[in-house]
This record gives sequence, C-alpha cells and structure tokens, in this order.
Amino acid sequence: MSSILVIGASRGLGASLVDQYSKGSSTVYATVRSASRSDDLKSKDSIFYIDGIDLATENAGPELVSILTESASRLDIVIITAGYFGTESFDEPSWEKQLKMYTTSSIAPVFLVHHLVKAGLLVRGSKIILVSSESGSITLRHESEGGGNYGHHASKAALNMAGKLLSLDLKDKGIVVGIVHPGFMRTEMTKSVGFDKFWDDGGAVTPDEAAKSLIEFIDGFDLSKTGEYWAPRGSR
Repeated sequence: MSSILVIGASRGLGASLVDQYSKGSSTVYATVRSASRSDDLKSKDSIFYIDGIDLATENAGPELVSILTESASRLDIVIITAGYFGTESFDEPSWEKQLKMYTTSSIAPVFLVHHLVKAGLLVRGSKIILVSSESGSITLRHESEGGGNYGHHASKAALNMAGKLLSLDLKDKGIVVGIVHPGFMRTEMTKSVGFDKFWDDGGAVTPDEAAKSLIEFIDGFDLSKTGEYWAPRGSR
C-alpha cells in the first residue's frame, strides 16, 4: 500500500488526484488551508485531510510534519500542486500578489521538502512531484502573447530551478524530483483570471483528465528522470 501526500487538495487538480488515488489501495493525505473546506470535501476512510496548511506562511512545513508523523512512517509520493494566480500588468504591478505567488509557488516547496526529508518521511525511493506550468518557460513565451503577469510566469520559472536544485541535493538519498506541466485545465483558477476564453482553442482538459495522465506518468517516474521538466500531455 502506497502512502501519498497531495499538498493543495481543496479543488482542481489536487482534488482530482486525491479522488483517483483513493480509489486504489493507497493511503492519501491531503492538505487544505481552511477547516471549513476540509469539512465540505467528501470523506473516505483512505483519505486524511489536514487543514490549516497555508504555503504562504513560514510554519507550513513544521505544522505539516508534526501532524503527519502521528500516523505516517514514510511517504512514497508527495505532489505539491498548491498555487495562487494574481493578475497584474506593467502599468499596474502588484507587490503583494507577486510576493504571494513567489512564496506559494517557488519558496514554500523547498521548505516543505526540507522538513519532510529531515523528519524521515521522504526516504530512498520516494517521489516528489512539483506541479509547474509551461507559463514558466522562457523559450515558449512568444511575442504575440505579450508581457504582464510577471509574478505568475516568473514564480513558475523559479519553481523549475528550485526543483532542479532539489533533485541534485536529494539524488544521493535516492529521492527523485520531477517538475511537471500537467496541461492547460478548465479550473476555477484559470476561469477567475479570464483564461476560460482560451479553453477551447487551447485544448484545455478537465482536472480529472489531467490527474489521470499525471498519475500514469508518476507510476513510471524514476531516478533516471530526476530533475527534469516534463509535460505528460504535451505543451498545451
């Protein structure tokens, strides 16, 4: 029986991952920010919701570890999919939004992984999946798409580098790190920033579809692929 932790499981891809993993023989730990949200989610015997884990705060790692160590001896898979997207432009940049995006997307994952490893929850054979986005790719960014949304794009680029560095630090421990673009999705987040107008032309998929292909990718992911950026569904 595998032990899986999904960080950012209240909706979208995270919720779909929890649902699909729970249908197998896995024990699933799922973090959400608010207790009210965990109460709203469908409960199963194989799912353990952990509320109050906010990646925008410095104590997210220690709090998570203190709860997990009460029932888990190791984690086979950790998927960090929590995110925040605040829109902005060159004319109206937002210090607050950018700070939250960088903290959530590229700073918090390093500290979360640090605490999980030091607590002995991530060991040889464990897999870490950092859910990123093609929006962090400098090569794929085209002039026709214009600028703006600095925090969103740059925080994903920073996450990609953080994932690469984590893979180098953890390789000798036999812990693998994957940086993954799960696909353009039809989620509340993309709709809230007006990206729903691109859903059809952009080939957006549902979170359930993205979760299915991501789980299949994770099944075959090993040390030979650690530290690399992957798009199981392609760049779209």
